[in-house]
Amino acid sequence: MPIATVNPADGETLKTFDPLSDEEIEQRLADAAEAFRSYRTTTFEERARLLNSAADLLEREASGVARVITTEMGKTLAAAEAEAAKCVKAMRWYAENAEGLLAPEYPAADDIEDSGAVWARVRYRPLGPVLAVMPWNFPLWQVIRFAAPALMAGNVGLLKHASNVPQTALYLGDLFHRAGFAPGCFQTLLVSSGAIESVLRDPRVVAATLTGSEGAGRSVASVAGDEIKKTVLELGGSDPYLVMPSADLDAAARTAVTARVQNNGQSCIAAKRFIVHTDVYDAFAERFTAGMRALTVGDPMEPDTDVGPLASEQGRDDLEDLVTDALTQGAQAPCGGRRPEGFEQGYYYEPTVLTGVTEQMRIHREEAFGPVASLYRVRDADEAIELANDTPFGLSSNVWTQDECEMDRFTRDLEAGGIYFNGMTASHPALPFGGVKRSGYGRELSGHGIREFCNTTTVWRA
Repeated sequence: MPIATVNPADGETLKTFDPLSDEEIEQRLADAAEAFRSYRTTTFEERARLLNSAADLLEREASGVARVITTEMGKTLAAAEAEAAKCVKAMRWYAENAEGLLAPEYPAADDIEDSGAVWARVRYRPLGPVLAVMPWNFPLWQVIRFAAPALMAGNVGLLKHASNVPQTALYLGDLFHRAGFAPGCFQTLLVSSGAIESVLRDPRVVAATLTGSEGAGRSVASVAGDEIKKTVLELGGSDPYLVMPSADLDAAARTAVTARVQNNGQSCIAAKRFIVHTDVYDAFAERFTAGMRALTVGDPMEPDTDVGPLASEQGRDDLEDLVTDALTQGAQAPCGGRRPEGFEQGYYYEPTVLTGVTEQMRIHREEAFGPVASLYRVRDADEAIELANDTPFGLSSNVWTQDECEMDRFTRDLEAGGIYFNGMTASHPALPFGGVKRSGYGRELSGHGIREFCNTTTVWRA
């Protein structure tokens, strides 16, 4: 795949970039190793000063950065601006909280009295250069949620971003440099996917984090495993959205529309499978379908646009194939199910609701990465849980109920890294984020995330 900015609203290639040469990659790896030697000894106060400086820069430049994001991957301009603001918040949160999250731990004297130690403590120390392989769908946020905790922990970063967001990738590398971080602390690698293996195998790279497809995660994890290097993986999702009889149907349906089409439907944590109790199925389906049908598809730069284009022609075609497969096998589309009229250029697809989805259809098993929702009817909580868990993924989940007993049951039995009651999944700096099953392993954000790339060290003294 070429490293290029291709506007998904019209398919025009705006700018192309040459990948780094082997010599240039080697220099960046050397710079990262050299930077870590000194950066690891900086104080939390100094790291926080630098990270806050980066946050201030991004806040001032958010409008321009948002336009670059929208141009490169097609999300609405309002969504891109919100993404930039979220990144600023996360950087400031880690600047303020990292020292406390990584504070030494002191076991109680009674717990270690038979250990032979006068005292013992647990320290969190940085590992070194970490490779981040990041996707295009949240091209700022996915990087910042790695970079902010990694830098505050004393690590340094090497970013291999998606090839269709090169200008955003270059901006990120420049952002940390202009904020005052020493050369080599955070660098963008404009390289093809084929270069990832050699970078990851380099002994100066100590770990890797990846957000992306199941295939990409398997590839990176295999190489890292062969080299015995730590990885954190956040992969695909086919998140369930459960609606039970006690739900506020108006709020559930309204939120369901947002949960499905956020980021033009291209989000791992977007709700994709809507599992509704039969007692409220008809009422919910009517509200939800009406809400999806009312969305405005159009130019993502325009303020009245709700859903812009998909990020690539291949992504649009893959989504279209999933829908066609379902319709051919008997599913119905009360709204959508095709490319919108009047959009001969660009990678647009109508917000779509599918009913009558069966387990024989590909969309029942595969992630629909675009504004397409599958709607299911279930008899009770048992069937809802069984269907919700009938997926290879386990990233997050949403449940609408006012019944406390049902909340306890869903909390116990849903196979997911997150369970959000009466709202939609959203990542937050203070809360751990990640999945189970084929959605990956490890956690980002919160104290759990910042400690993923730390050497948890026992210090013992006799």
